[in-house]
Amino acid sequence: VAVHLLLTFTNGSYGRVASFSGFKETICAPPAPHQYTANETPPQHEFLPGRANATLLMLARNDEVDGAARSIQTLEDRFNHKFHYPWVFLNDVPFDQTFIDMVKNLASGPVYFGLIPHDHWYQPDWIDEQKAEAARNELVEKGVIYGGTVSYRNMCRFNSGFFYRHPLLRQFSWYWRVEPDIKYYCDINYDPFHFMEKNDKVYGFTILTYEFMETIPTLWETTRNFMSKFPQFVNKNNLMSVVSDNGGESYNGCHFWSNFEIARLDFWRGEAYSKYFDFLESTGGFYYERWGDAPVHSIAASLFLRADQIHYFSDVGYEHSPNMHCPRDKATWQSNRCSCRPDNGFDYSPMSCLPKWEDFQKHHRHSRSLGNLTLP
Repeated sequence: VAVHLLLTFTNGSYGRVASFSGFKETICAPPAPHQYTANETPPQHEFLPGRANATLLMLARNDEVDGAARSIQTLEDRFNHKFHYPWVFLNDVPFDQTFIDMVKNLASGPVYFGLIPHDHWYQPDWIDEQKAEAARNELVEKGVIYGGTVSYRNMCRFNSGFFYRHPLLRQFSWYWRVEPDIKYYCDINYDPFHFMEKNDKVYGFTILTYEFMETIPTLWETTRNFMSKFPQFVNKNNLMSVVSDNGGESYNGCHFWSNFEIARLDFWRGEAYSKYFDFLESTGGFYYERWGDAPVHSIAASLFLRADQIHYFSDVGYEHSPNMHCPRDKATWQSNRCSCRPDNGFDYSPMSCLPKWEDFQKHHRHSRSLGNLTLP
């Protein structure tokens, strides 16, 4: 008793835990939310009337809680507080209570937490680690960003071929990818998911940039081999001229920056992309080189979709450092209360591929042109 009283008065943490109110908080605290694994079937989410079958998706680590909170807050403030779409958070380890409490305090919709299966995240056993290590060291010597990290490669492989297989995603038709430490600069007063559905869109982006070609030296060669083996998957009305400057002989590195993407999950689940990812996976290029999910997604969308099924969200002000897109149309900038400077954006910097997109749009007018799109 004497020791208890001494600790109560001299140790603040012990005093709080040992007090009556501390016991009450412990006993009466709500149970921690379930963190779903790949072997479980979560309950079916019930959407609000008029909402698309969609979710906001974030892959994050526990130590990224501050950046995750900033991203959730900016998207809630600019969009989701009006629509209350659910959030799905994925991690390769269980989320801790600090992360859970923070995101639940900010999200206006239901929140789900999921564990990534070991095989979907870690480097496969069949990868020749000696060869992979040599490749990493070579990129480090060249000063390529993330060139030496296995964890970055795990993430790229997961985002390329596994995120949409998690049971928490199976019930959804659409997702909006959100990453820690991003920012939205403009109000989004309509529902992009409904916009995509009504206009037969499959993939949406805000920033189009070049890849570091040192990280993907054989990706296009592998893609050409796939196209030769499965020519039926290449759409005749594709976007090849944006990703290749010579009719498909080589890849110019242009890709949709996938830290922002709004897309239909069935595209990744479909036969064309499934076979494409399996083909890429079989070569080990995610580890023997440093294939990113951005060029993988972009090449697939550009080749397997009709060009008019890909949408540029020019009205969405967005930043993932160091690149920022700000609407250049003055009326849009004003009506959406944008807090970014249009002349300070990435769109026409030397590393931007947006001019190639604009050239394509100028020379290949489709029946569903930008002027005929239907807003919800």
